[in-house]
Amino acid sequence: MKVSIIVPTLNEESVIETTLTQICLLDPHELIVSDGGSDDATLQIAGRFTQHVITGSSGRANQMNTGAQKATGDLLLFLHADNRLESSAYQKMRQSMENPSWIGGAFTLCIESGRWSLKLITLLANIRSKYLGLAYGDQGFFVRKEMFDALNGYSPLPICEDLEFYQRLRKKGPVIILKEKAYTSPRRWIKEGIFFTTARNILIAVLFGLKFPPRILTKWYLAIR
Repeated sequence: MKVSIIVPTLNEESVIETTLTQICLLDPHELIVSDGGSDDATLQIAGRFTQHVITGSSGRANQMNTGAQKATGDLLLFLHADNRLESSAYQKMRQSMENPSWIGGAFTLCIESGRWSLKLITLLANIRSKYLGLAYGDQGFFVRKEMFDALNGYSPLPICEDLEFYQRLRKKGPVIILKEKAYTSPRRWIKEGIFFTTARNILIAVLFGLKFPPRILTKWYLAIR
């Protein structure tokens, strides 16, 4: 099975080298970095790891769709710029997706921090994804290319594009949440405040589920961050 790993970036020079180093050790079929207009050293760093560095308009949904259009693998794996996978996670994903019944899935989230508050957030996030079917992009989404194309990729939403995509994916067939971990940086919680960031994210997800217009949610999100 050929795996294309797609990483959307925007001014990620502080983390992208570590992420791409780890990805290259996985030896995927191809690594695609889809940039949204970085004005730091992100592009130069990415170019040292892959020849598939593409640029386009910003917006994570657009960047991931652009990367997926260029992908030639059978399976797409979307990772954030500050994601890294547990050592056994990539191979477990490949093994699991050999079962044709699975159409996609995600990993178990692990926020890389020893703080009890972030450990609790990690626990609650994994309960949410396992029992409520609400997975987010920092868990590392993987999906068969043909299914991604059938769904027309990510909807062009400015916010909650990962939640919306995963909900549509689940309606198409069985998805799997692997116990292997996708690690993510605690940087946004630390920078913006753990309680504030968590409360804001929960509220946005709830309002999105209640069909509030993403445009309004985005304005509110940007106004208070």
